[in-house]
Amino acid sequence: MFREFKVNLPEISRNEYDIRGFGAVPGGKVSNTNAFREAIQAASAAGGRVTVPNGIWLTGPIRLLSGVELHLADNALIVFSKNREEYPLRVTDYEGIRRIRAVSPITAENAENIAITGSGTINGSGHLWRPVKQFKLTERQWNRITGGPGRVIDSSEGGIWVPTETIYQARYAGEVFPDSCDSEEEALAKAAPYYDFYRPVLLSLRFCRKVLIEDVHLQNSPAWSIHPYFCEDLTLRGISVNNPYYAQNGDGIDIDSCDRVHMHHCSFQTGDDGICLKAGKDREARKLKKPCENILIHDCMVGRSFGGFVIGSEMSRGIRNVLIRDCTFIDSDTGIRFKSAMGRGGTVEDIYMRDILMVNIQNETVRISMDYVHNQMDYHDPVVQSDDPEDIPEFRNLYFERCICPDQNAHVIITPLDGYPDSVHDVFFTGCVLGQTEKKAE
Repeated sequence: MFREFKVNLPEISRNEYDIRGFGAVPGGKVSNTNAFREAIQAASAAGGRVTVPNGIWLTGPIRLLSGVELHLADNALIVFSKNREEYPLRVTDYEGIRRIRAVSPITAENAENIAITGSGTINGSGHLWRPVKQFKLTERQWNRITGGPGRVIDSSEGGIWVPTETIYQARYAGEVFPDSCDSEEEALAKAAPYYDFYRPVLLSLRFCRKVLIEDVHLQNSPAWSIHPYFCEDLTLRGISVNNPYYAQNGDGIDIDSCDRVHMHHCSFQTGDDGICLKAGKDREARKLKKPCENILIHDCMVGRSFGGFVIGSEMSRGIRNVLIRDCTFIDSDTGIRFKSAMGRGGTVEDIYMRDILMVNIQNETVRISMDYVHNQMDYHDPVVQSDDPEDIPEFRNLYFERCICPDQNAHVIITPLDGYPDSVHDVFFTGCVLGQTEKKAE
């Protein structure tokens, strides 16, 4: 049975700080990085709301501090610039391991009582960062994008357009990983010539407590849109996230190793997974005992995505006590997907899916698999051979109630780990219409 829990909302003073009072200039031509920084610092000192009025506000990175609410008026539009000076490379966590990324457009770290509210729009200018694969576009779209700056790389998937030369160079030089170098400084120095390759997530929340994100529209992210990492008491309500269909790594939200999360009445249109839960990758992640747990998501819609709701493949610290109910997934490649692989270890358990409606699902309505490998040539995702029982991941106590997909091609696939049929067990379907169920096991 799903265990109820309470999510604490932030407590923020009613003081108001209009960014215009700190020299902000609308119009999208003048950078307002200093104005945002000074307004947030002033608000943090006494607590309060930093208001962004109607208009176009160009800026560099915004760092939220404790006690601050960033509030966007209904017709306010924040547009982020892109330059090396304001977005330096740093070592962070991405896709479950230590990675190099540029500083995110919006960041909060070790902050408490913070919020982003209002019905305005936050534009991450992802088109300045992202590659685009030819097969995801029509011929007219491809001709239009390749008629501008950037260049095209040939690949097994056809052409890939990249906006800058350093992304092209990095494809052949290879990604730099911190753990492959003697120090972070060495890793950052090696990565510097390929700066544009290390595109950031739009909103990075790290080790934060009592966070509210409400009503805002986030769009055009360079990579993942929202990445809460080791956060507690996180509330998201009424937000929308929109990325183009071709947005590489354009996940809507990746809730990573968090505790007490309540998300509801949100919508996602993304170029990758819509709603995703994660908890670190492999042995290194398992050294820290911090599962992703106590998650309630309801009354959300995901359209045009790779996966409507996804767990993994990074789940090594464990994921548990999750309820997803009254959600709709439309035009997803896969409706509900649980994925892992040998080497991950960890346990995903006590996951409840209720009253999920799915339509126009291209592949599986439900896919539970242990054979996920992103790319066998990647440094960070090799094929693992192990005799250590702690390297064996486990999915158990998965409950699907009244999950409906009327598509004629609807089907369910359950694939335990080769040689370990009990790596997936205690999976229950009640009152579901999902097509044929296929179980692959040794």
